[in-house]
Amino acid sequence: MTAAAGLVDGVAGPVDAAAVQVDDLAVRAGERRLVGPVTFAVPAGAVWGLRGPSGAGKSTILRALVGLLPATLSASGRAQVLGEDVLGGAVDFPALRARAALVGQVPVVFPASILANAAFGIRHVARASRAELRARAEAALREAGLWDEVADRLDAPAAQLSVGQKQRLCLARALALDPALLLLDEPTSALDPDAAGAVESAVSSLRGRRSVLMVSHDRRQLDRLCDGVAALA
Repeated sequence: MTAAAGLVDGVAGPVDAAAVQVDDLAVRAGERRLVGPVTFAVPAGAVWGLRGPSGAGKSTILRALVGLLPATLSASGRAQVLGEDVLGGAVDFPALRARAALVGQVPVVFPASILANAAFGIRHVARASRAELRARAEAALREAGLWDEVADRLDAPAAQLSVGQKQRLCLARALALDPALLLLDEPTSALDPDAAGAVESAVSSLRGRRSVLMVSHDRRQLDRLCDGVAALA
């Protein structure tokens, strides 16, 4: 199902149950409007898509939702993420980004081991023993569908992984935070079909356990994975 910009379609349950609620969100550079206005909602526990042509502003919308717009851009309208008014000026964005984790289009791994990469984010937001951190990182690798491929080499450099494995490692790094919401920015655009299929399988497995808002220009991919789609013109 598809929701055009300015409309909401297929939202299950009341609006206050939504993980994301966006109303007339627009992004501007000075007086020039770059994106929107767009209206959509992501029901809690759903996998939702955000579709549009290249340059339509899909990635910009994601960044606006977690306070990562560059200083030259401003957002207007209304946007709530996990109950937080993200345009209201009083949000603790670092804390929100631990609950609403953004995974970028290009997988970025640090010059460290696979396990250290998976645990990187959680080390900075949780007070936990080394054993607890390891357990959460390992659980995240399983949830991202990467565990069977790396279980016997967790101390190996993450740089040795394939591009598709690196993308799932970035997904695991986000999942280790135990976020309620995942924001995925074209997570398979740089991958071959087999690697893309592995990422899609991991995303699909999250349905009902985490809310997901996924940006893609691939209509067929969104049809396969998503419970609903918002479309940018």
